[in-house]
Amino acid sequence: MKMILMALLALIIFVSPLDNGVGLTPPMGWNSWNKFGCMINEKLIMSTIDTIVSSGLAEAGYTYVNIDDCWQKSRDENGKIQPNPNSFPNGMKVMADYAHSKGLKFGLYSDAGYSTCCNLPGSLGYEEIDAKTYEEWGIDYLKYDNCNSDGSSPKIRYPVMRDALLKINRTIYYSMCEWGIEEPAKWGKEVANSWRNTGDIEDNWNSMLNIIDSNNYWAEYAGPGGWNDPDMLEVGNGGMTYEEYKVHFGLWSLVKAPLLIGCDITNMSEETFKILSNEEVIAVNQDPLGVQGKKLDSVDGKEVWGGPLANDSFVLMLLNRGESPADIEANFEKLGIKKGDYVVRDLWEKKDIGVFSESFKESVEPHSGILIKLSPK
Repeated sequence: MKMILMALLALIIFVSPLDNGVGLTPPMGWNSWNKFGCMINEKLIMSTIDTIVSSGLAEAGYTYVNIDDCWQKSRDENGKIQPNPNSFPNGMKVMADYAHSKGLKFGLYSDAGYSTCCNLPGSLGYEEIDAKTYEEWGIDYLKYDNCNSDGSSPKIRYPVMRDALLKINRTIYYSMCEWGIEEPAKWGKEVANSWRNTGDIEDNWNSMLNIIDSNNYWAEYAGPGGWNDPDMLEVGNGGMTYEEYKVHFGLWSLVKAPLLIGCDITNMSEETFKILSNEEVIAVNQDPLGVQGKKLDSVDGKEVWGGPLANDSFVLMLLNRGESPADIEANFEKLGIKKGDYVVRDLWEKKDIGVFSESFKESVEPHSGILIKLSPK
């Protein structure tokens, strides 16, 4: 019996791999949860849609507007999911249509359990009904959580929604949020466009670094069509300094994470916008080679992160996790960068520093990082 169960499990996971044509580069957009939690409504979302366009964030590449938990209320007599009529009186199709009218895409949240993490209706047992509803509404992105399940393996529950989404006549980005249970990086690419490997991020320096360290372990499994997801961005929410947020955004870009803004963009500071809209850092994240950068060197809190980019280029971050200034050196040969002369460009300052052939060394302030691109001369 055990052998039969294992064979069935393998069949579920591998016979119908995800091939939906989206997520060839990491998704970019906005999600409601980190800032607003359950305090969401139609006015907030429409205002956010307007601001993404008017601020220039849409032009910078932020496409998805995603509503997280608490948009749903109940199911009708036919099992169809119903939005909260107080928060979204005009329904989700109107919201999606509004996003589409502005050239954006629209995403929703559900759960691979009986109820969501906020104890609202989940999708377990309703996968095909919900997928058809998302098609009807014009949904482009589904974040799928893992609360209140029947106790079965995510390897069993998550492919059910994948298959339901593949049956409809609409392409939906499928984001698997099962917190790293049973090592989803090893099997996630057959099921989803991205997968979480950890619990939720918090808006502080230590949480951000712990999350990215855990994410680093699974770097080899990511690539076009399927990405490791270290959770949504906290940039602009107030728990970190400007330099710490630059490290946060730079690392997320370098490791090819989904770039989902988590702050109130209708009231963001100039510093927050400057970080989120830096086109040279975003280009690292959207690089067509699609190789997740990694931690390449680490000594006493002095670290070098990096990875290859298209056109024989390379991105590096010299990261100082410590409490005092430190000299950090990136030795090209040690890091696996092929010999040659490289133009080194500071991506935050958007200026060339010089030509280097063997190494690059700089003094880095505490809790900050220097993000550079190496391009063949």
